[in-house]
Amino acid sequence: MSEYKHKIGITQGDTNGIGWEVILKALSHPSMVELFIPVVYGAKHIADFYANKLEDVEPLQFNICRSAAEARKGKINLVECGDKATRIEAGCATEESAKQALEALDKASEELVAGDLSAVVTAPINKESMQKVGFGFTGHTEYFASKAEGEPMMIMCSDTLRVALQTVHIPVDKVAESLSSEKITASLVALRHTLKQDFGVVEPRIAVLSLNPHAGDGGLLGSEEQEIIRPAVQGAAKQGVLAFGPLAADGLFAGSGYKKYDAILAMYHDQGLTPFKALSPEGVNFTAGLNIIRTSPDHGTAYDIAGKNMADAQSMRNAIYEAIDIVNRRRDYKYWSRNPLEHFEREKGRDVSMKDLQEAEQRKGGASNE
Repeated sequence: MSEYKHKIGITQGDTNGIGWEVILKALSHPSMVELFIPVVYGAKHIADFYANKLEDVEPLQFNICRSAAEARKGKINLVECGDKATRIEAGCATEESAKQALEALDKASEELVAGDLSAVVTAPINKESMQKVGFGFTGHTEYFASKAEGEPMMIMCSDTLRVALQTVHIPVDKVAESLSSEKITASLVALRHTLKQDFGVVEPRIAVLSLNPHAGDGGLLGSEEQEIIRPAVQGAAKQGVLAFGPLAADGLFAGSGYKKYDAILAMYHDQGLTPFKALSPEGVNFTAGLNIIRTSPDHGTAYDIAGKNMADAQSMRNAIYEAIDIVNRRRDYKYWSRNPLEHFEREKGRDVSMKDLQEAEQRKGGASNE
């Protein structure tokens, strides 16, 4: 196994929620620093406050640093962010806690885009409070889309289920008008790519959910299935996507039919997330489609249990594990899907002979043996 370890950033999230508790619990096992180099973005006095609430968890020893560039292997590194005088009001949504969350997020995303981090794992934020401090986005997905290249896709993933969303943080009454065959086809093509690149699926099978009950009942309960979704599935098939649908959501999930597919494309937020969280309570949120990698636990700030040593850190652990896995899979996919002749110099229009290839391989092999 390579000695190289990825630097994974972890943002503290809303400081009055359970973010710090799940971070501290997730990083408490000594084996974590053997898997990667943790770089936490947050305030030490707030970390200490929540650490004192965790009687069954050994206190973490932080290596305080100014940036990810100073992070050390074998240490839990902390890039201090925010006002050191910030008040802690566990269980309350405040502008102070939102400012702390935003400063940590801005610093981590800056270093992620600069290439100083391999991925970022985000602890939960309070979206309403964040608007009061100038966040300007409806969620992490939209925030990272503004920082990176590509079209974002929200995917909830676990060992048994992956659910992607066609629309994300919009009102339900805006969903139907936001759908088009072109957009759904593009999402299916993008989803196929991320399943291959980020999840290692050789040729994924994708289930496409209907918008209306009973898949529209032949137009009786709505026309979107016939006029938008089915043509989109057919269009995606012409581009090599193994997509099936539109399928009624209740029947697919209740009858375990989802197990036949590598991923499911849901038309709107709660249609996908409600069954996902019921079936995979320790799942992970992955922002796919971008040139950077961001994951998060699939829960919110949980103010009702903040500061009470009641939060389960497994979803945070899984988010960290998934980030590491996606970094590795994306690297491997880039290697295996590369053009084998990309480093080969040749004249315009001249075919490369088998002899050329053999000589190139010999040169490569000789260099690696030096």
